[in-house]
Amino acid sequence: MLLLILGVLLWAAAHFFKRAAPDVRARMGDPGKGAVAGALAVALLLMIFGYRMADGAFFWGRHPATVGINNLLMLLALYFTSPGPKKGALFYKMRHPMLTGFLLWCVAHLLVNGDVPSFVLWGGLGVWAVAEMVVINRAEPGWQPPAKGSIAKDGMFLAISLVLLLLIGGIHTWLGYPTFG
Repeated sequence: MLLLILGVLLWAAAHFFKRAAPDVRARMGDPGKGAVAGALAVALLLMIFGYRMADGAFFWGRHPATVGINNLLMLLALYFTSPGPKKGALFYKMRHPMLTGFLLWCVAHLLVNGDVPSFVLWGGLGVWAVAEMVVINRAEPGWQPPAKGSIAKDGMFLAISLVLLLLIGGIHTWLGYPTFG
C-alpha cells in the first residue's frame, strides 16, 4: 500500500509543483519539463505496481447496474478529455473539461471497485483533480471561454470517444478485467 500512496502523492506533487514553487520551476526552464515528466512516469509506475500489490478490505464489486453507469461515465470522461468541449458548441464554456473528465474517470472506477486500494488510488486521484481545479481558479481568476465551435465537432469527438471506449474496454477485457458485463 505504501507504493500506491507514494505514487498518488508524487502525482499530485509533480502537478502542483509549478503553482507551489513557480520561481524554482521557472529557473529550471525547458529541462524542468523533463524533470516533471520523469516524476509523473515514476508516479505512474508506483501507482500501477502499488495497486497490483496492495491488499485491503473489500466493500463492493461489480454489479450490472454499476457496470452500465461506469461505461457511460467513461464515455463522458473520454469526451471531456478530448478537444471536443473546447472546439464544440455544447461545453465550450466549461473551464476544466480535462480535469472534469479525469474526475469522472475516477468516480467510474470507484463504482465498480469498492476495495481499500481503489479508495486510495481513485479517491486520491479524484481529490487531486478537484484540488487542481481550485488551485487553477485561484491562480487565474480572469479566465475567458474559447469561441463557440460547431455541434459537428461535438459529434465527431463523441464518436471518437466511443471508439476509444470500445478499444480501452477490449484491452481491459484482454487483461482480465471485463468492462462490458
